[in-house]
Amino acid sequence: MIPLSRFVSPQLKLLHRGKVRDSFRASPDTRLMVATDRLSAFDQVLDTAIPAKGAVLSGLSAWWFERTRDIVPNHFIRLVDPAVSLIRECRPLAVEVVVRAHLAGSMWRAYQAGRRSFCGVSVPDGLTRHQAFPEPIVTPTTKSDHDEEASPAELVAAGLVTPEQWKALEQAARKLFAAGAATLAERGLKLCDTKYEFGIFDEEIVLIDEIHTPDSSRIWPADAFARDPQRVESLDKEYVRAWLLEAGQGGRRPRALPPEVAAETTRRYLELFERVTGVSLALSDEDPRERMVRHLAAQGFMKDAWVAVVMGSPGDLAHARRIRDALAPYGVAVDMRVLSAHKNGEALPALAELYGGSADRGVVVAVAGLSNGLGGALAANLPVPVLSCPPFTDLADLQVNLASSMMLPSEVPAGTILSPSNAAHLALRCLQLPRLKDRLALEIGAVKDRLAARDQEVRAAERLP
Repeated sequence: MIPLSRFVSPQLKLLHRGKVRDSFRASPDTRLMVATDRLSAFDQVLDTAIPAKGAVLSGLSAWWFERTRDIVPNHFIRLVDPAVSLIRECRPLAVEVVVRAHLAGSMWRAYQAGRRSFCGVSVPDGLTRHQAFPEPIVTPTTKSDHDEEASPAELVAAGLVTPEQWKALEQAARKLFAAGAATLAERGLKLCDTKYEFGIFDEEIVLIDEIHTPDSSRIWPADAFARDPQRVESLDKEYVRAWLLEAGQGGRRPRALPPEVAAETTRRYLELFERVTGVSLALSDEDPRERMVRHLAAQGFMKDAWVAVVMGSPGDLAHARRIRDALAPYGVAVDMRVLSAHKNGEALPALAELYGGSADRGVVVAVAGLSNGLGGALAANLPVPVLSCPPFTDLADLQVNLASSMMLPSEVPAGTILSPSNAAHLALRCLQLPRLKDRLALEIGAVKDRLAARDQEVRAAERLP
């Protein structure tokens, strides 16, 4: 399977790129949350992505969101793709509510080092690894790039929540944990600990982000825990954390995982999905970006392709509009931009990242006259087709534009075409979309039919007596 490291599209407004999720505007009240296959451990995003991880997180969260609405409302609307959720726009609370039923993970490591107080909760001496608490404890943290432990009183003092909000959050978290633990127990699984995030929607506290996933929770096979509580192997991210701790040297941990560790992580995530939901996660070897574009386009969140018309100056707008208007009947997104290769070329890397890294198919048309460096600069930095369509006012202007557009160095493959209409149609052909090829074939046939009809008309009219 191909991992999804990030999702980029010039058609969608990026709102936030987090450690493992990318959020895009869907409407004024909703956003698209893309769960990538990036993996974060010990507050760093690893260089190795975990295939299918994002789909597991999105699918499991959707499953739990639908089954816990009676406990607390949530932001989830529906799945758009196995890795993409449509969610309500909420105001997040900068708090993570961590519920622990067992002494494990970072808490166990701190306990071994001598700590006995955690977020205002005291624990006794003499506990062993993975030992169950008499009842689950709540150890909240702040929500930031580097989460910090804090007691409820400290959260309130910092203005992150009100006393009333904290009471509601803790009650909701305990109820969610109890329900999750009971459901997992029915499936032969044990919920060790987890974290919940909340936000405000319509003045009401709602559950957001994810719930009971292998990224947010420690989940153990109950039979393995019964055999050896202290060495049970979990079906979650703890497997990766343990490998990083063992492989680290001098306090420094690797940023990349061996292929076999990534593959085993995928296997555990998929096993957890199937054991919880009762169905296997059906994913093909298709590039997840192509699958996501197909689903997003089918549901109206984007078009299946784009053409970017990049002008060297606002004075080129009329010429660029003719290209845009010629593209209008064909249902592709058109992105109109202004970028001077000579005057603000420092903006080119960001444009190259957006267009070059896009998940959807695209073509760039450069519109710049005189000494046209724009087409060449774009072609030198983009792995998508670049066409130059320089504007001109007379024959002399045309000669200057053609020379600057066509005399390019090696490995700078920008094409040049003069007619705005032809530039639009060449861009459509470069996209190589089946629906466009079918339509363009019909148009080519219609042109041939018209010419054949005119041939017959002229032949009949001009036949010699």
